[in-house]
Amino acid sequence: MAPTATVGRSHRGWTLALVCTAVFVLLMNVTIVAVALTSIQDAMDASLSDLTWVVNAYTLPLAGLVLTAATLGDRIGRKKVFQVGMAVFTLGSIGCALAQNTLSLDVARAVQGIGGTLLFAMTLPLIGAAFPEPRARAGAIGAYGASIAAATAVGPLLGGVLVDGPGWRWIFLVTVPVTAVAFVLGFRYLTESRAENARAMDWPGTVLLVGGLVLLLFGLIQGNSDGWGSTRILTCFSVGAALLIGFVVRQATAASPMLELRLFRNRQFVGIILASFGVEAALVSSLNYLAVYVQNGLGYDAVDAGLRFLPLTLAAFVAAPLAAKVAHKLPDRWLIAIAMVLVAAGAWLMTGVDGSTTWTHLVPGFVIGGIGLGVISSSASAASLNAVKPSDAGMATGAVNTFRRLGTAVGVAVLGAVFEHQVVNDAKDRLAASPEMKEHAAEITEALRAGAGAKIAEAAPPQGRGALRELAEAATAAGVDQMLMAGTVLAAGLAALVLVLMAGRSKAPGRPGPTGPGAAAAPAHAAVGAAATMSSARGDEATVSHR
Repeated sequence: MAPTATVGRSHRGWTLALVCTAVFVLLMNVTIVAVALTSIQDAMDASLSDLTWVVNAYTLPLAGLVLTAATLGDRIGRKKVFQVGMAVFTLGSIGCALAQNTLSLDVARAVQGIGGTLLFAMTLPLIGAAFPEPRARAGAIGAYGASIAAATAVGPLLGGVLVDGPGWRWIFLVTVPVTAVAFVLGFRYLTESRAENARAMDWPGTVLLVGGLVLLLFGLIQGNSDGWGSTRILTCFSVGAALLIGFVVRQATAASPMLELRLFRNRQFVGIILASFGVEAALVSSLNYLAVYVQNGLGYDAVDAGLRFLPLTLAAFVAAPLAAKVAHKLPDRWLIAIAMVLVAAGAWLMTGVDGSTTWTHLVPGFVIGGIGLGVISSSASAASLNAVKPSDAGMATGAVNTFRRLGTAVGVAVLGAVFEHQVVNDAKDRLAASPEMKEHAAEITEALRAGAGAKIAEAAPPQGRGALRELAEAATAAGVDQMLMAGTVLAAGLAALVLVLMAGRSKAPGRPGPTGPGAAAAPAHAAVGAAATMSSARGDEATVSHR
C-alpha cells in the first residue's frame, strides 16, 4: 500500500467548503435556467428547440464525460482537474452572460457543462482523500448531500428573482465571483490525490458515447420541425445509434473500459440505474416546460413562477435527509422502488391540464413527485454501492451519475418533442374552425410551437385578443397535458421494471453483509470508500500528497 499523507484539519474544512460550493453551483445551473427560458426566448427570438439546446448543451457533457473526467483525475491528480474545471466553468458562465444569440449561448453552456463535469467528477474523491476516518467522512458526505438538495430547491426561486431584477444574464453572472474566489482558495487549501494504478483513458469510448448522444438528441429535438422522415433526421438517428452500438462494443472488448458491462448483469444495479434515469427524464425534465407554461400560459412573472415550484423543491429537500436516516432500516430495493412509484404517481397527478387549469392543479403532483425525487437523489449512489463489489464501487457511482444526467438530456428532448407536436396539432384544429384567424394561422402556429402561449394575444388587435388568448391557452394546455402524460407513461413503465428487477433479494458478490454494532454505518462507510476511488474500478489505493 502506498503511503498516505495526512490532510491538515483546517485544510479539511476548506476542502469540504470548496467541494460543497462546487456541487451547489453546478447543479443549481441545471434548475436556475428553467424560469429564465421565456426571457431568453424574448431576447433572442428563440424557438422551442433553441430553448431545449440551452438546457441540453449543459447537461450533455455531464452525461457523457463524467466517467472520462473521473479517470483523468485518477491519472493526473484530482486537485488539478478540479481547478481546471472551476476555471472552465467560470469562463463558460461569463460566456453565457455575454451571448448575443442562441448559438453563442449554446456554445457557452457547453463550456460551462464541461467545466461542471470536471468539478462533479472530482467532488467525492476529494472528500474521500480529505476525510479518511469513517465517522468524519460520513459527516462530510452528509454536508455534500445537503448541498445537492439545496441547489435543487434554490435554483428556480433565485432564477426568478434575478430574471425579474437585473435580468436573465445575471443567472450566469451571479456565480462568477463565487467560482473565482473558490478557484483561488483551491490552490491554497486543496490537497492533491491520485490513484496509484489508475485505468487508462478510453478516448475512443468517449468519442463514441458523446457523438452518439449528440446525434440522437439532435434528431429528437429537430424532428418536429424537419419532419421525422427527413433525410437529416433519419441520418442522425441511424449514425447516432451506430455510434452508441460502437460504444457498447468498445466497452465489451477494451482492456480498460470506462464502464464495465458486466455490472449490468446485476438486477439490483440495473434497477437503480433505471430509477436514476427515470426520475430525471420523467419529472425533472418536465420542469423546464412547466416553467414556460406557468409564465407564458398562466401569465406569472419569473419570481411568481419560481415560488410556484416550491412545493416540489421543498418536498425533495425534506425527503432527502429523511430517506438517508431510514436507509439502514429499509432494504435498498424497496426504498428505490417505492420512490420510483411516487415519481410516476406525481407525474400522473399533474395530468388533466386544460385551458381553465390554475397552477394549484400541479401542487399534489409536485409534492408526491418531489418526495420520490428526494429519496432517489439521496439513496441511489449508496444503493448502487451496496449492489456491487467493493472493487466496482467507483464505476457504479459514476454510472449512476451518468444515467441521471442522461435522463435529463433525453427527457428534455423527448418531452419537448411531445409538447411541440401536440401544441401544433391542437392549434391547427382550432384555427381550422376559426375563419377570422385563418389569415394568420401559420404565424400563430409557429408562435405556439415556440412556447409563446397566451403572450401572442398581446400583439393582436383588441377586438380579436380574447379569442386568440383562449385559443392559445387551450392549445398550450393541450401540449402540456400530453407532455405530462408522456412523462407518466415513461415513469410508470420504468417503475414497473424497477419493481420487477429489485423484487428479488440479492447480495453483491464479495460484499459481506454488515454485522455487529457498526452495521448501521455500513452504507455510509461504503459510500465514502467509493469517494476515494470514484473511477478506480479495480480498487486502487489512493496516493495523497500535499501541494
